[in-house]
Amino acid sequence: MTDTIKHLSTLLAEGKASSVELCQDYLGRIERLNPALNAFITVDAEKTLTEAAAADTRRASGQAGPLTGVPIAHKDIFCAEGWLTTCGSKMLSNFVSPYDAHVIEQFKAAGMPCLGKTNMDEFAMGSSNETSYYGPVRNPWDTDRVPGGSSGGSAAAVAGRLAPAATGTDTGGSIRQPAALTGITGLKPTYGVVSRYGMIAFASSLDQAGPMARTAEDCALLLNVMSGFDARDSTSLERAKEDYARDLMQPLAGLKIGLPLEFFGEGLTGDTARAVEEAIALLKKLGAQPVAVSLPNSKLSVAAYYVLAPAEASSNLSRFDGVRYGYRTPDYRDLTDLYEKTRAEGFGSEVKRRIMIGAYVLSHGYYDAYYLQAQKLRRLIAQDFVEAFRQCDVILGPTAPTTAFKLGEKTADPVEMYLSDIYTIAVNLAGLPGMSLPCGFDAQGLPIGLQLIGDYFAEARMLNAAHQYQLASGWHTRAPTL
Repeated sequence: MTDTIKHLSTLLAEGKASSVELCQDYLGRIERLNPALNAFITVDAEKTLTEAAAADTRRASGQAGPLTGVPIAHKDIFCAEGWLTTCGSKMLSNFVSPYDAHVIEQFKAAGMPCLGKTNMDEFAMGSSNETSYYGPVRNPWDTDRVPGGSSGGSAAAVAGRLAPAATGTDTGGSIRQPAALTGITGLKPTYGVVSRYGMIAFASSLDQAGPMARTAEDCALLLNVMSGFDARDSTSLERAKEDYARDLMQPLAGLKIGLPLEFFGEGLTGDTARAVEEAIALLKKLGAQPVAVSLPNSKLSVAAYYVLAPAEASSNLSRFDGVRYGYRTPDYRDLTDLYEKTRAEGFGSEVKRRIMIGAYVLSHGYYDAYYLQAQKLRRLIAQDFVEAFRQCDVILGPTAPTTAFKLGEKTADPVEMYLSDIYTIAVNLAGLPGMSLPCGFDAQGLPIGLQLIGDYFAEARMLNAAHQYQLASGWHTRAPTL
């Protein structure tokens, strides 16, 4: 494992490599491999190397932090000053951000150079990274398959070693599911731990930024940078900073791991079930105690999510009208025609589908029947987790029911595509932290993801279980041949 954040930080601290050298290596790999993977939308070597040189100067002057000089890629949903910020959409294909998102500010302050902006499902709407205006991202383990979505570009970049780490966002599983399908580690923090300021909104009550890297230890180090209160985000939680790596080396003796009955039923492939069962057996050897728990309302999470998320999206995306910024149709008669043509031409089909669903469920006569009922289900789903965490410390299950599927395999059936997130969505509805880490491979050599779910603000405990598992298993050390 020579490309972990931890290892690169050590190389820089010992003077065995410079940030400029590291960035040049990664930029060379991006230039060589990105045409096949389509993981990056925007790369600017001059900007990256300027930031790297500044990081080297900072380290030479003795002002470096733990990750100063370590490069990182950013999902193209984060506004970054001077960078094209497209959100994977034609609607923002000409938008150069005039400011930095809070997450970008945090990584700049830490001295981490930006390798570029990664591809994503349009406005983060998708489970396969096939809805991007810039074309689908391809899975480094098999380029005929999807990497998962919506953070598929970030996942493919880390899995393919085009970047040592990347940022992602998770609205219904969009960090964890692509992490599972590409064999990396991805973490969604408790809602409100990472500021959403400057992160282009999809569903504001669900969206949460998080890290994607090789290991749980790397994710802990990155979350140390990303987290923190931001007064510009009304949902940002005012809490003291914490060290998410503090408990990584704690033994797992006595840790109670909840196994939800609902996560091990119909729809789960045999290879995935086997890999998860083997992970449970290994955790037992490490001292953890499996406990049966139930999340009876989790089966309703997909239905609730696809009412609530489109409702919020229909409101958030109303700002893209061709007047203030972004794409504008070149030919229109009046203001109404400008709105209609701009949105018809600027948005892709999945985004239009969700806007229409959202407008419908919020409309007079349907609000009570759909939106209000979905909010009630959301409360029941969250309450299930409260009850489960009275019996256990962390919850474990598969991240996704299958491994990576072929490009185009599910695009004709949106419902089948939505079911790819069946194990991840409930976590977002409840606002809990969750993560995915590699736990094996199927018969076709495709990665399988193990999901851990923590109680509110229990990221350190969840990361401890993940780190100890990774020290004992080694699945995360495998890399695709490119």
